[in-house]
Amino acid sequence: MSLIINKPWECPQQHWVDGTGGQLKIKPERRPASYEVFDARTNTKRVHDLDLVNTIRERSDQWRADGWPGVTIVTRKLLEHWYDQEARQHPFYFCQLEAIETLIWWVEGLAAYKQGIFIPGDGGDWQRLCNKMATGAGKTMVMAMVITWQVLNAVTYPKRNKDFSRAVFIVAPGLTVKERLQVLRPSEGSYYDEFNLCPSEALRQKLNQAEILIENWHTLMPLKEVDRSVVKKGRESDEAFTRRVLGNLAAHKDIIVINDEAHHAYRKPPEVKISKKDAAEQGIDLDEATRWIEGLDRIHKTRRIQRCFDLSATPFAPTGKKSTEIALFDWIVSDFGLNDAIEAGLVKTPRVVVRDDAIPDAKTLRSKLYHLYREDSVHQDLNRKAELHEALPKLVQDAYTLLGADWRETRARWQEAGHHSPPVMLTVCNRTETAARIEHYFNRGDAHWPELSAPTRTLRVDSKVLEKAEIGESASSDKDYEARLNAIVGAADIPPTIRNEIRSLKKEDLLREIIDNVGKRGTGGQDLQNVVSVQMLSEGWDAKNVTHIMGLRAFTSQLLCEQVVGRGLRRVSYDTDENGLFLPEYVNVFGVPLSISETAAGGEPPPPPKPTTQIEVVPDRAHLELKWPNVLRVETVVKPELAIDWNKIQPLVLDPASTPISAELAPALGGATDMGKVTAIDLEELPDGFRLQRLVFQAARKAFAELSHGFNGTHEYLAAQLVRIVEAFMKSDRLEIPSLFHAEPLRRRILIALNIDRVVQHVLSNVTEQNTQRLTPVYDEESPIGTTGLMRTWYTTKPCFPTTKSHISHLVGDSAWEGHAANVFEKRDDVLAYAKNDHLGFKVFYMWAGSRRRYAPDFLVLLANGMTLLLEIKGTDSPQNRAKHATLDEWVAAMNMTGGFGLWAWDVAFNPNEVEDIVTKHATTPQHTIRHSLMN
Repeated sequence: MSLIINKPWECPQQHWVDGTGGQLKIKPERRPASYEVFDARTNTKRVHDLDLVNTIRERSDQWRADGWPGVTIVTRKLLEHWYDQEARQHPFYFCQLEAIETLIWWVEGLAAYKQGIFIPGDGGDWQRLCNKMATGAGKTMVMAMVITWQVLNAVTYPKRNKDFSRAVFIVAPGLTVKERLQVLRPSEGSYYDEFNLCPSEALRQKLNQAEILIENWHTLMPLKEVDRSVVKKGRESDEAFTRRVLGNLAAHKDIIVINDEAHHAYRKPPEVKISKKDAAEQGIDLDEATRWIEGLDRIHKTRRIQRCFDLSATPFAPTGKKSTEIALFDWIVSDFGLNDAIEAGLVKTPRVVVRDDAIPDAKTLRSKLYHLYREDSVHQDLNRKAELHEALPKLVQDAYTLLGADWRETRARWQEAGHHSPPVMLTVCNRTETAARIEHYFNRGDAHWPELSAPTRTLRVDSKVLEKAEIGESASSDKDYEARLNAIVGAADIPPTIRNEIRSLKKEDLLREIIDNVGKRGTGGQDLQNVVSVQMLSEGWDAKNVTHIMGLRAFTSQLLCEQVVGRGLRRVSYDTDENGLFLPEYVNVFGVPLSISETAAGGEPPPPPKPTTQIEVVPDRAHLELKWPNVLRVETVVKPELAIDWNKIQPLVLDPASTPISAELAPALGGATDMGKVTAIDLEELPDGFRLQRLVFQAARKAFAELSHGFNGTHEYLAAQLVRIVEAFMKSDRLEIPSLFHAEPLRRRILIALNIDRVVQHVLSNVTEQNTQRLTPVYDEESPIGTTGLMRTWYTTKPCFPTTKSHISHLVGDSAWEGHAANVFEKRDDVLAYAKNDHLGFKVFYMWAGSRRRYAPDFLVLLANGMTLLLEIKGTDSPQNRAKHATLDEWVAAMNMTGGFGLWAWDVAFNPNEVEDIVTKHATTPQHTIRHSLMN
């Protein structure tokens, strides 16, 4: 039985509740916003409802149903576009839409929908709004939505500076997260383009006016005073602090702040007394929390923080009462917790130990493997400074033997499935000595399963080194640890150039490079299978191949359990079943007393994820590169144009007998000539003076003088047309010379030159002026040309076909039709190159149902006759598809009229057998046929 019962892009319609006999049953309504407090020592659990969030849900639901009253025109366009499931390849999750919609409701909604609602603050002078979203629910996308909403409104309505701002300060908890958040800069390849966040290109261009700063919280730390300095500068002023931290952003006021992993940033009330030890047990750094908020306070004093948006899966702060008590932020306005994420399939389903065949815990009757650290034998042993070689407690070894057996089975299934990276076992320890003992246990072969004795596949994360890496400082020297890191990279099956580049890093950067890329192909962490960490790994660690977790530390709150298990919740694939639900994936957990989990005994083992294929540009195939113009729109321009009907024009006959091309001269005196001294003037001896192009321009100049006063268009356009018409006439059979002798090219040109006025008058007598429509493409100024060479490397679990005639390594088969089309392209000699339009970014914009949509034809095919064919596979006839094809026809015509990108054509295959015929039809079309049709 799967716990996934809701579709991720729809509002949850049901949820699981405890039934009789320890079984779960479905309740046919959305789960109320709440959180659980679970005391592992007394085995008790209580649920606290989030009354404010539940009230806001009701109000915002009604507000949505009423059509979002009060929002600006820009905001309405954004909401309509974001809810349009056909505007992008993958629709947004419901939790993402609800999160951004709730923020918009509070800022822009009419007062009637907010009557009686008060959102508490944190005690400071600036407002905070928090979206509580489970790990894997897409918080980064919500940040991109917040920026899009704020910046576009700020640019459009500059006087509403209390509601909107284009100055955005994003604060991250460490370098790992900071680097991941670079996709929030509105540059090429950002989230705004990848997920089509702007409903029009005009708004997308406006988004480039955003001023975005992304920094670690560490930049909010005050400067350290230099004790030995001769000049005592004193404490850094608030203004100096703001200029240093914000840089270019310091030029703005009323900025907005986005706190990622915002549970690190809270204001400690003066009445709360909590020790650093108690805070550490709850995974909290008091110094970090205090400095983070103090730094933002100083910025508010000098620049004003208009509003702060917090995002976190676990937005809580310690209360200072009991170690099991926690307090969620009072300013949470939306909630999509781990339960909701599991039921929607956004994350893996955690599976915890419900029983074993040994004697259970006397107090709780649970398996001792459920919360290992609580057992006296384990707790006492792991809290002493033991030597590396000392054996681990027996219960811990038994747990590793059991968990290792399942990991071993999983590894075998993954290898059989062809997966490139192994499944990962993650251990979270209580202290550095424990982590070192566990590393020794595996590397020295003390573990029961020999597959787990793999030093170059086992990484112990040195917390001190990692902490230095996160703040960009150098760690103290530890040659042995650095050697182990280099050995891991050296043993990884990666290209030598990448290996050498990684090994040249400093120790702290080397560790972060490995740990940030666990399971990612082509990196130093590619082949890791065992990661041992103290406390928790940093936020942003999102290794998708974590399948087993061992907890060997105290767990004093359910949210702490969520944080640890959250390191293994990232899904590998997003395949759906016949009902549109995500297929379940699992992470097996020992020692973490998580109450949110699949607890039923038995069941199928966690299925291996489908093996991924790396889709990349093949550098050796540069000759197969395809290029295209990035067109924002095609404009129809009406221009006056000269027209001539070549079928009606009468021939112009030039009589050589009446046109002398040579003459003889002799001296004359008194009427007599000396014929013995005759000299000749022969125009044939002066060929340079009668070149065709010179004659064409001479005739066009004379014609221009005749027509320029009465032509409605520009003179430049008139001159260009006259040159084209005169040249065509001189080369045509409408200019006759009834003499084979004088039809020789040079004599012909001489005759034309001597009769140039007749030629001009004859042409002008047959020319008429008429208005014509021309299609003019408007190019993307930021990126006018697209190319297959710019495609970023990506991965897929779908079936793939290796290519030989494509710049891209594989064709991803979304259907059997596409595989058939690839076979056709590969075997035909008249196909020079092709590429499936997948992650390439080639698109044509069209209008449908009053909004601007994007259409991406399936294939680009370069034919031997120089034509590029845009081919759609599996076409269907519908009003919307007809609108797409009409726009594509206009796009192709504009490209062929404009020139500069070669010749283009488009077609649609409605069944597989048509692919061969379509390629044949276009491959045998002569280029001059297309040009002639465009001219007429």
